[in-house]
Amino acid sequence: MSPTKEKTTNMEELRPHIEKIHATPHKAVVAVSGAGTQAVAWLLGVAGASRTILEALVPYARESMNSFLGFEPEQSASAQTAKDMAKAAYKKAKSQLEDNSPPVGLACAAAIASDRPKRGDHRAYVSAWDEHGNTLYSLNLHKGLRDRAGEEELVSRLLVHALMLLSGLDSDVELGLTPGDALDVDRAEHPSPISQLLSGDADWIVVRNGSMEVEGKAPDALLPGSFSPIHQGHRGLAEAAGKISGAEVGYELSVTNVDKPDLEESEILKRLARFEESEIAVLTRAETFFKKARLFPGRTFVVGWDTAIRLVAPRYYGDDTDAMMMALAEMLAAGTGFLVAGREDQGVFKTLDDVRVPQGFQALFKDIPEDQFREDISSTQLRASESD
Repeated sequence: MSPTKEKTTNMEELRPHIEKIHATPHKAVVAVSGAGTQAVAWLLGVAGASRTILEALVPYARESMNSFLGFEPEQSASAQTAKDMAKAAYKKAKSQLEDNSPPVGLACAAAIASDRPKRGDHRAYVSAWDEHGNTLYSLNLHKGLRDRAGEEELVSRLLVHALMLLSGLDSDVELGLTPGDALDVDRAEHPSPISQLLSGDADWIVVRNGSMEVEGKAPDALLPGSFSPIHQGHRGLAEAAGKISGAEVGYELSVTNVDKPDLEESEILKRLARFEESEIAVLTRAETFFKKARLFPGRTFVVGWDTAIRLVAPRYYGDDTDAMMMALAEMLAAGTGFLVAGREDQGVFKTLDDVRVPQGFQALFKDIPEDQFREDISSTQLRASESD
């Protein structure tokens, strides 16, 4: 059979499977390196591909892979690299969604037959990532049995099979395995969202209506605090900020602190338990506003006068005025804003007018008028009153 006829035959055989994938609500980013490009062609070659494929990437060169992952992998064709690629693809899919479609990430890292002999095994690792966990397919190919085109076809069929299962479908894709091939499948559920955050596997968690979503959409305005405990002052400030900004306001709690140990999961849950179900909490590992602004570009942060003072004080940037100015400039360029509420200091109510904002950065800050919000109670005072 000619190569053209063989490709047509494969396409017609796989078409019904791919049509089923395109009929599901799942949205995928697919990334392949070393093998799997035929699967991309098959997926895109069936009508309805735009309902499934958000993006297809081939980070083949080292520089491209490093850019895609954000770091340099130890090996280009390994199980860990495939999982890292699938995780990055999943995050990319999630960031592109404009509806409630389930995002998925599908990746392949492979080393198959080429135009020169390979010393090691011919192998492929396919990773399928969704919100619940990751399925890893480790394929060792019968070396010498197939040419590159034959190995490419097998790996691509495995990708289509994996995407069917990832999309919630049963799969009867014929892989074409022989006794000399070895395929292992391992499913690992993700740790709890808070565990992912504490380990650094997740950058933030959105807690909304009693459920936690890893790196979900954060509100356009965030009120940072320790919330130990959350009190009426926080709620009043959030309400005032919402009226002024016209944005939904969430409460941002960093589980890390510049000069204190990280919060333990039990303490995080204890603080969250004091929130109303209708209130939105955002958990992060961003202990400084510079990190918060990088994590959530374009957001408005709701702060008190005392925090605004620290934002424009060089001593909070290692006594480096240039570092402070660069940080403020980056935040300004990213569209960050600060709504500043007044606070009492030694019997005097201080406002944004009492903050010495460097020339050129006034646009970063906006005042919350005293007649719209003033609350002199603190979490420390509330804890003291509760212990009496």
